[in-house]
Amino acid sequence: MKKILTWFAQGCLAVVPAGATLYVLWWLISSFDRLVGTSVPGLGIITCLTVITCIGFLVTNVLGRRFFRLLELVMTRVPLVSMLYQALRDVVEALVSERTTFGSPVAFQISDSSEIRLFGFQTRDSLQGMNLETHVAVYVPQAYNIGGQLLAVPKERVETLTIPPSELLSFMMSGGASGPKS
Repeated sequence: MKKILTWFAQGCLAVVPAGATLYVLWWLISSFDRLVGTSVPGLGIITCLTVITCIGFLVTNVLGRRFFRLLELVMTRVPLVSMLYQALRDVVEALVSERTTFGSPVAFQISDSSEIRLFGFQTRDSLQGMNLETHVAVYVPQAYNIGGQLLAVPKERVETLTIPPSELLSFMMSGGASGPKS
């Protein structure tokens, strides 16, 4: 019976990640096909990528830039819309931008008596505007989740790490299963 359970576990390790990945890809392609209204598999995603690229081209010329600045001005002035728009813009910019928007990788302690260290990204060097002059802002993403916590941490408890932000993010999002090895 133990041998059968071992085979089942190995089968799960082989099938579940591949199956889930293929399902998500199929769902994504089908969603784009329905959005565009085509029955040709994959044409929807190709159409959407082409439209996004063309909009990117338009934004780089004078008229397109002015139009999108006006659109952005409107989006940032409407109360609830501005909050959603700016959050989504920051996330997309973090994913596609060449500059690092996560901040520098850090480790920190919650208290002096604790040996436990938390990992995160220092996003602000000062919180002076919030009357927290001795603190920095540290964002701590959650493993296997889109969420995270923004913490105000005393500066003296924060130490900068010497690894690339992408490696720390991979390490944190996988629960320590991937990322820096040594």
